[in-house]
Amino acid sequence: MLKKVFSYLLVIAVAMSGFTACSSNSTGGKNVIKIGVFEPLTGENGGGGFQEVLGIRYANELYKTININGTTYTIELDEVDNKSDKTEAVSAANKLISDGVVAVLGSYGSGVSIAAGEYFEEAEIPAVGCSCTNPQVTDGNDYYFRTCFLDPFQGTVMASYARNHGYTRVAVITQLGDDYSEGLGSFFVRACERMGIQVVDTEKFQTNEQDFRSILSNIKSSDPQFVFAPSSIVSAPLILEQARELGMTCQFGGGDTWENGTIIDNAHGAAEGMVLTTFYDDKSQATEEGEKFLNGFKSYLVKNNQKEIIPAVSALGYDAYLAVYKAIEAAQSLEGPAIRDALSKLVFTGVTGEIKFDANGDADKNSAYVKEVENGQFVFKEIVTI
Repeated sequence: MLKKVFSYLLVIAVAMSGFTACSSNSTGGKNVIKIGVFEPLTGENGGGGFQEVLGIRYANELYKTININGTTYTIELDEVDNKSDKTEAVSAANKLISDGVVAVLGSYGSGVSIAAGEYFEEAEIPAVGCSCTNPQVTDGNDYYFRTCFLDPFQGTVMASYARNHGYTRVAVITQLGDDYSEGLGSFFVRACERMGIQVVDTEKFQTNEQDFRSILSNIKSSDPQFVFAPSSIVSAPLILEQARELGMTCQFGGGDTWENGTIIDNAHGAAEGMVLTTFYDDKSQATEEGEKFLNGFKSYLVKNNQKEIIPAVSALGYDAYLAVYKAIEAAQSLEGPAIRDALSKLVFTGVTGEIKFDANGDADKNSAYVKEVENGQFVFKEIVTI
């Protein structure tokens, strides 16, 4: 009951804030629209969250103003750090609501997105996730959309990879309480069972765990040919390095979170040969928007002390911003329900290909990229379409 009352008050605050955004002359006499950026900048997903934010910021540089009913508005990003934590995520979401944002982008990490989703829905603020792949993010929420594929698909892609490479015995490592890790791991297991691949061991670890030798020893004794370990960029290099220290020679694979150069750096050579599924490859896909993105984003990365390698989540962040931008443009309104309705009908070609949303708010995508680490670099191997 208290939560409902609080949410009702938030909705009133948002409505008043939204009116202010439409009519006031703030920030040096400019009409300003606020778009919330709901991302982890600290915590175990901080590295990936920052990559996603960079894509959003770059899109904002290119699409800074918008015309609504004859008035030009400047778009400002209102960034909050959800700290990779579900409790902090609720606080961060409520701050964005009270700030009067017209839409929200994010988050990297399905757990925080799920935790915040009901608050955005109750406040009638549309949210567009970039890389939050767990089905629960949008399930039953009319105000949450996303530009990425989902974990049931991603798990099936990796199981198909295992089958296509002749692996008949696999093992799985997941993180307890992490919606992304546990969800993706379970979808991989189900896909393997459908394909006749034997899952010889499943192991779980606690958040912030650093010693994986015990569970890795268990897995080694089951003699798998492939180990699937969807996890954060913090735990991934530790798992890889300790596995090699134990003499494990089987191939390791991860999900989209593993496409991060810090894993290669921190694994000290143990990442060589690992594979992952991801959303985008700058060398195998070209769209008009993609060319615009590529022309400047690499130098933008360097300017922000990042390697000149475009992360898929940056491209998804860019596309999520574009989705909100184009929805506001189509709606010619700053009202949440109008923007939501425009998102549901939206079709456009972004950096990662055509973007349109199904009835559940999920991106209608059926292809994923598989990359492998070779000589310390992510190398595109194949596109898997299901």
